[in-house]
Amino acid sequence: MASAATMMLRNATRRSFVQMSRFNSPAVGSFRMLSSIKFAETHEYVKVEGNIASIGISDHAQTLLGDIVFVELPEVGDEIEKGETFTSVESVKAASDVYAPVSGTIVEVNESLADSPELVNEDAEGKAWFVKVEMSDPSEFDDLITPETYKASLHED
Repeated sequence: MASAATMMLRNATRRSFVQMSRFNSPAVGSFRMLSSIKFAETHEYVKVEGNIASIGISDHAQTLLGDIVFVELPEVGDEIEKGETFTSVESVKAASDVYAPVSGTIVEVNESLADSPELVNEDAEGKAWFVKVEMSDPSEFDDLITPETYKASLHED
């Protein structure tokens, strides 16, 4: 059973997160990008700008994997299908497949990960995106889960 102080902290944190989510609504110009982030249940994230989706693994996924030592990068021009493996990542603990959260054509790969795979541990949901994809079916983004739902699902595990 959680102490009263712990419960107060949880509630304060939850309120702050909800208030922050409202502030980051699409109506608030410079924060539009933040509201265009969703997650797959397989721990990949998608950040959308227009019809281009940046895809990588979540911060939670990199924590579970531990120190990342290798990221297999696909080729520009490769087609990826939602739900299918499109690359893999290796850590000191394990190798893991990375699944496409949306379908489309890879238009850019993050070459910096070839020489510095540890960037995934340092900034998984920022500078360590794996690929940028021109989505063939932008409605697939709608099927992904919100940051709030993703965060809640982590507490259920």
